[in-house]
Amino acid sequence: MQFLGVIPARYASTRFPGKPLVMIGGKTMIQRVYEQCLKANSLAMVVVATDDDRIFQEVKSFGGEVVMTATHHQSGTDRCLEALQQMNHPYDGVVNVQGDEPFIDPDQINQLVHLLQTSQAQIATLAFKITKTEELENPNVVKLVKTNQDLAIYFSRFPIPFVRSVQQHSIVENHNFYKHIGIYAYRAEVLQQIADLQPSSLEVAESLEQLRWIENGFSIAVGVTEKENIGIDTPEDMKKIQNFF
Repeated sequence: MQFLGVIPARYASTRFPGKPLVMIGGKTMIQRVYEQCLKANSLAMVVVATDDDRIFQEVKSFGGEVVMTATHHQSGTDRCLEALQQMNHPYDGVVNVQGDEPFIDPDQINQLVHLLQTSQAQIATLAFKITKTEELENPNVVKLVKTNQDLAIYFSRFPIPFVRSVQQHSIVENHNFYKHIGIYAYRAEVLQQIADLQPSSLEVAESLEQLRWIENGFSIAVGVTEKENIGIDTPEDMKKIQNFF
């Protein structure tokens, strides 16, 4: 199977406008994400999908592959589909890499692709074990629960599952909780199908797109990674990456 890596990148972020173009150690964030993706040997090609000429020109300036996509897309998934449709090659699958993960580990991308190739699931994603109570209680940290066969059951901003018999301060020591790592691999035909879905009630309630897929019966394989990602959602998050330099 051949996989296309797509990095959706918008300029008009509500919490951090112009985020893809912020400088990190002498390079823009979008360049760092792109270069990390190139290191993943499971990807046949990597492309940035944007709706902004400033991002388009930046990717061109460092020699990257980029496509201009429509401005009306509501999610990175929709932008990934348009990027796939613009390709002249019939890829078997697509990996959606967040444009705000400047230190995404190539091994995680390879793990994700391998997971989709070796499972019967239609979509694959990653999770990381939660070890801090404050992360469990943070609504910006998306939690997930999965089956014994490593298929996603549910995603939530609320701590799930509720452990009734344990004190809150020691809850992470008495149960395996997982936070969602927002990277996805889709089979090409499945990407088209989920892009055609209308927002679901669970998705609207939690503001989590992946619940639309589960509510409509799509299977999501979950791989547990040993490496924690550092996403940049707000200007304050830039403080997280100081130790990388």
